[in-house]
Amino acid sequence: MSTEPIRVLVVDDHAVVREGIRHILEGETGFVVVAEAGNGPDAVRLAAEHRPDVVVLDVSMPGESGLRVAPKIRDAAPETRVLIMSMHDNAEYVREGVRAGASGYLLKDSAAAELRLAVRAVHAGGSYFSTPAALGLSGADGGRGDTSRVDPSAGARGDAAGAAASLELLTAREREVLDGVARGLTNKEIASELGISHRTVETHRESLMRKLGIRTVAGLTRFVLDAGGVGSGDGGPR
Repeated sequence: MSTEPIRVLVVDDHAVVREGIRHILEGETGFVVVAEAGNGPDAVRLAAEHRPDVVVLDVSMPGESGLRVAPKIRDAAPETRVLIMSMHDNAEYVREGVRAGASGYLLKDSAAAELRLAVRAVHAGGSYFSTPAALGLSGADGGRGDTSRVDPSAGARGDAAGAAASLELLTAREREVLDGVARGLTNKEIASELGISHRTVETHRESLMRKLGIRTVAGLTRFVLDAGGVGSGDGGPR
């Protein structure tokens, strides 16, 4: 497996946002921001120059929107993956992003860990959509359109690398509850095994399902299989 960091181009018209994204990504091993751009033309030029692995692209920019810039970036650097980052969870924006060739759509109020997760997922060849965006896209299609790019029941993370990275979003206790669910245990059985109350299990279960964007036991089981198990946890909050 390659140990080279994921090379990222950050595109946003606000310098403070670009700096924040750089800080989040470069604050953890495995990422390097190779360039920043504040508008569409610069984004296309820098994409062609640096050939980044992933472009984190804002939607709302002066001049051309990110939705119009995305296909130009793909033309200039065909191997580059585009991750839209926006404050809007409007279903039409999400659909336009998919049509423009984006591999993911992340909301700007997402946690830092989710940004890193999304970049890893699209770099690995998968897709990543924030849960509200994924649900909006699915609902807008009404089950009729082409949703091969997004799987809301699996948290819109259609690859093993994305699934494994998703575990970063869960606390150690949530991982334990997830493991129990994947093994077919009831909430009562999980509570007995972990020595916690039935209600506490329900709370952890609701939380992990919300974080992963998965709403069915089958989806959770598939997620655990994709991730290769839940691991031992991070020793964080329980």
